[in-house]
Amino acid sequence: MQRCLTLTFARHSRLLLRHKLASVHCQQSAAMSGLLINQPKYSWLKELGLSEDNPGVYNGSWGGSGEVITSYCPANNEPIARVTQATMAEYEETVQKTREAWKMWADIPAPKRGEIVRQIGDALRKKINVLGSLVALEMGKIYVEGVGEVQEYVDVCDYAVGLSRMIGGPMLPSERPGHALIEQWNPVGLVGIITAFNFPVAVYGWNNAIALTCGNVCLWKGAPTTPLTSVAVSKIVAEVLERNNLPGAICSMTCGGADIGTAMAKDERVDLVSFTGSTHVGKMVAMMVQDRFGRKLLELGGNNAIIVFEDADLNLVVPAAVFASVGTAGQRCTTTRRLMLHESLHDAVIERVAKAYKQVRIGDPWDPATLYGPLHTKQAVDQYLAAIEQAKQQGGTVVCGGKVMDRPGNYVEPTIITGLAHDAPIVHTETFVPILYVLKFKTEEEAFAWNNEVQQGLSSSIFTQDMGRVFRWLGPKGSDCGIVNVNIPTSGAEIGGAFGGEKHTGGGRESGSDSWKQYMRRSTCTINYSKDLPLAQGIKFE
Repeated sequence: MQRCLTLTFARHSRLLLRHKLASVHCQQSAAMSGLLINQPKYSWLKELGLSEDNPGVYNGSWGGSGEVITSYCPANNEPIARVTQATMAEYEETVQKTREAWKMWADIPAPKRGEIVRQIGDALRKKINVLGSLVALEMGKIYVEGVGEVQEYVDVCDYAVGLSRMIGGPMLPSERPGHALIEQWNPVGLVGIITAFNFPVAVYGWNNAIALTCGNVCLWKGAPTTPLTSVAVSKIVAEVLERNNLPGAICSMTCGGADIGTAMAKDERVDLVSFTGSTHVGKMVAMMVQDRFGRKLLELGGNNAIIVFEDADLNLVVPAAVFASVGTAGQRCTTTRRLMLHESLHDAVIERVAKAYKQVRIGDPWDPATLYGPLHTKQAVDQYLAAIEQAKQQGGTVVCGGKVMDRPGNYVEPTIITGLAHDAPIVHTETFVPILYVLKFKTEEEAFAWNNEVQQGLSSSIFTQDMGRVFRWLGPKGSDCGIVNVNIPTSGAEIGGAFGGEKHTGGGRESGSDSWKQYMRRSTCTINYSKDLPLAQGIKFE
C-alpha cells in the first residue's frame, strides 16, 4: 500500500511539474510576444541592435548577469524589452578594464582623440531618427524632442572636436630671471557619469564628448527606467571605438540601480563623478564623494521662474511660457515652474496662457503632430495629484487642467494654478510635473527677490524692454541662477554656453564655455632654464 501511495504521489508530482513547466513556458512566451519590440510597428528597434533580452554591461565586451528589468513605454505602460543589469562583480571588472584602457587613451594626442569624437558624432547622425524614436518610446518625450536630444550629443561632439586643438593653459610672466611659469592641464582619469531619465542621451553626450577629448575614459550608469537607450547609445559608441582598434572600455557602461551609483560615488578609482538627478539624491552622492575627497560635478533640481514686467511683449511671453512649462510634460530641469506677472497685466496674461494650454496637442509621443506626451512613470502621476491637492490646501485655484487623463499611459493635464503666496511651501517645492504656479508682483525689487528666494538656482528669465532693468537683472543684485535669460524662456539652453546652476542645483557646469576644466586637473609649473637659483619674493637664503 505504501509503495502504491509512493508511486501515485510520484506520478502526481511529475504531472504537477510538467504542468508547472508548461505554465512557465506559456508565461515566458506570452511575455515575449507581449513585448513591443516583437510587434511589427516597433521592428525599427532592432536597427539599434536591440532584442527581447539585452546585456546591460559593456566594458569592451557585452555581458550582465544581475537583475533582469523590463523597460516600459510611458504612453501605454506596455513592456518594450528587457535588460540584464550589472552585478557588483561585473562593476568591479568594468572599473578595472576602464582604468586599464585609460593608459592607452591618455597617450593619444588630443587632436587624434578629437577625431574619434568626430566619428562618434557622425555615427549618431546616421541613427538620429531611430534613436530619437527610442527616446520618445522609452522616456515619453515627443519625437521632435527625442531627435533634438540626439542632436545635442552630435553638436557637442562637433564642439569637442574643435576643443581638442584648443585645450591649454597660459604661459605666465615669472618674476625670476631665466624662469618660465606655465599652467599644464591633464585629464583626471576615469569619469563616472550618472544620468537621469529625462535626458537619457544628451546629458551623457555633454559629459562623454568633452571628457573624451580631455583624455579621460568614461563609465556610464544611465537611469534604471531608460536602460534600452543606454544600451543603444553604447552600441553606437562601441562600434566607433572597435573600428579604430581602440579598447571598448574607453566608454564603459553598467546598467544598475542605487547599488551601482553608490559604488561609483564611493570608489576612489572614479576620479570625477558627474551626477544628474534630484537634489535629494545629489546631496547623498556629494557627501559620499566628498568623504573620499573626490571630485564631483552636480546637475540637480531647478525651480525656475519667468518674470513678466509691464513693458513686456506679450507676443513673446505667451509662447515662451507655454513651451517652457509644458515642454517634455514639465520634466526638464529648466522647466518654468513659477510665472511671475506684474499686477497691471496679470489677468490678461493668464487668460492668454490658459487659452494656449487648451490648444496644446496631446497624444502619442511618436506622432509628429503631438506637442505634449505622458509623464515618465505612474509615480510621477501620483506626485502630480499630490501637488495639486497641496496647492489647493494652501490657497491655490486651478485655472486650467488639474486632472489625470482618461486614456492609456501616464497622461495628466497641463495645469495652471493661481492665488498662492510667493513663499507657499508648494511653490518652493520642485515637483517634476507640468504644474505652473502664477504669482502677482508689484515692483522689480520684489520680483527679483522672489526669483532668488527658492533653494535652487538653475534657470531664470525676465521679459522687458527696459535696458536698465536688463543689466540690473544680469548684475550682482539680479538673478542668482546659473542661467539668466532675457526675453526667452528658461528652457532650451545652447551647447556653446556652460550649463548648470547655483545653490541646491549643485554648482556644476557641463557642455560649453570652459566647462572642460571640470574634467581636467591643473598644475602650475615653474621651469628654471638659467644657471642661478633665485627665490620668489626676493628672499635670500645664503
